[in-house]
Amino acid sequence: MPMTSKRGTEIRRRDFLAGAGIGALALGMPLLPKAAIAAASAEAAPDGAEIARVAVYPALGISRVGGSASWFLAPEVPGLPARPEGGFKDGDQLIKKQVQRFRIYAFDAQDRVIGEITEDQAEIAWDVHVANTKAAWYGFNNPLDNGDLAPGLPGQLRNQFFVDAAQRERMLVIDGGATQIAGAGVNADGDDPQYAMGGRFYDEVPVGLGQLRTDEAGRLMVFPPDGVSHSPVGAAITSFADNDGWHDDWCDGPVKARVRLPDGRELEADHGWIACVGPNFAPEIPPITTLHDVIEDMNVREGWSEKPALPLSFRKHIYPTFRRLALMEWVSAASFLRQGWLDIGDFSDPSYIARLADPGPEAAELRRSVFAKFRNPHDDGPNAFKDQQLRIPYMLGDGINYDGSPLQWFQFPELQYAMLQHWADGDFVDDLDDAEADAITQLEDIPLAQQPAALTEAALEPCSGGAFHPGVELSYYLRLPPLYARATDPAQEPFRIALGDRDSLVQDVGRLLTTETAMQGGNGAPPPIGPQMPGDLTRWMGLPWQCDAFSCQQVVMQEEFPTAVWWPALLPVDVLPEVYYLQLMREDLSASERLRFYNSRVAWSRGVAGIGYHANASYWDGITNMIQLWQRMGFLEKRPGPTDPARPDGIPDELFVEVGRGNMEMRFDWTPEDGQLPK
Repeated sequence: MPMTSKRGTEIRRRDFLAGAGIGALALGMPLLPKAAIAAASAEAAPDGAEIARVAVYPALGISRVGGSASWFLAPEVPGLPARPEGGFKDGDQLIKKQVQRFRIYAFDAQDRVIGEITEDQAEIAWDVHVANTKAAWYGFNNPLDNGDLAPGLPGQLRNQFFVDAAQRERMLVIDGGATQIAGAGVNADGDDPQYAMGGRFYDEVPVGLGQLRTDEAGRLMVFPPDGVSHSPVGAAITSFADNDGWHDDWCDGPVKARVRLPDGRELEADHGWIACVGPNFAPEIPPITTLHDVIEDMNVREGWSEKPALPLSFRKHIYPTFRRLALMEWVSAASFLRQGWLDIGDFSDPSYIARLADPGPEAAELRRSVFAKFRNPHDDGPNAFKDQQLRIPYMLGDGINYDGSPLQWFQFPELQYAMLQHWADGDFVDDLDDAEADAITQLEDIPLAQQPAALTEAALEPCSGGAFHPGVELSYYLRLPPLYARATDPAQEPFRIALGDRDSLVQDVGRLLTTETAMQGGNGAPPPIGPQMPGDLTRWMGLPWQCDAFSCQQVVMQEEFPTAVWWPALLPVDVLPEVYYLQLMREDLSASERLRFYNSRVAWSRGVAGIGYHANASYWDGITNMIQLWQRMGFLEKRPGPTDPARPDGIPDELFVEVGRGNMEMRFDWTPEDGQLPK
């Protein structure tokens, strides 16, 4: 199926899978991962083509904090999640770090992909500048781009008792400046201080922001910090998002590279960006809308990427949404019971998926009935809140502050919803069982021309594409065109963040951050929704990060059941605990008893006093406790189901089980100054 982009030549994409084979469909859960199609078309250069430019990929990469010295690489193939040896935790106390690896690709004068540039082909010098500017930014109240449906609320400066701009930068900005690294296998053990990144808070408290290493080919590896949050003045937690006197160690900034070719030429690479954010506690379960979906929706709307050509591919454009829905049952009780709430079929049933993959007229009524169950993002009428409530996905949206607003519910990006509409209309091909599709297990298996864009897609695919209040990893600004280099330079690729040139990392647009000052600037400062500086992406998120991440697991709305949830694919709500899993695997229990354990779910946040939504003393206790306890939370990992002859009907071949959960009792003799849990 042809696809085009402004920078690419039209080609026929090669279909391939990421990970499992096409026939790997298990009872109760489809194992076929998302088809790994790069976001933008490209063409491979002919042999002997001369290098005209080089660029860093992914365009926007994601590292994730963890207190362990152990680590694993971030996903590099769309649809293929990271599966670190030994799991995602170091025992049951510390979380392993997710490390983003950056590569450089070369292009010819016609913008065709020549290949990856490694240290054995050229000299590569990397330059990374990350910062944490949260404490010097404005408080979060609402997304500022939702118009009258959920008007953006002005935010005041955090820590506004620091008045002078120079004082705010010295006391509140954590910035150690740019860090350089060059060569292959540099800082392999991570103990060389010249490659450590960090700064100071309150002008005296050292705060680490991660470190740099290179692999054996000279590729850059950005290690995140430890996830530490701390108040040097002992300030209390009083907000889910804005707590004065506190810092954390999330950070972001540009990733630059300079390449010296064998012919002596030096080329400055198109820069990338790194954001160091929180853990993904269900890493094998993609969010129903990903951050890649959100940004690509904007790219298509702006004409920076082309819409998928018709007819659509069921496997590439439709099935991923259905598969994500099937997996939601492992993280949300509302999804586990979806067939009752919505009178809809089981998306985890291969036979049901096969019926949905039929584009023929005999399946038209089924397709239309299923499509009607999805929330329509175009319905913003006076009855939309009620009419669109019991729709897919049953999740909360950006406009939670506004009772009766349709934006209280999660909204699909227009492109994702439009593809579902084409599916309902039968404008697609049934290629789910394409036997010629290639099984992809690593980036090198992907056709060369698609590798650069695939790296960006793989980095952003595990990130939540809503609700942005403010969100899990990053927030709503990533759906706004002025943030990207392409907005002012048509030669730039989609997804590449615009690089700012302010004199200071502090950006004061006046007493209040409003929709107008965010989009237009103020007080002599350029607009925050525009070219970015180190720390600009993560500054909008909660401070400290644990408070927002764990404050709103689920919310009881006007109706008691079902209970709506926030970001279950990253921060699970209802899970199958390992102790229940072990019981359902027992052959000496009756089938009915084993099914009871399988059908039971427990709160992922259990045992932490105060986790919830409503602002009372217990609530503040809960999110304060999570600043210390977050690393003891369990991860959802795939486990085999029972295979014995007495296996009860209804238990699938594979299950997602909460494992690695630590003890939530806070009885240890320790102080939080070092930010680490007791050994």
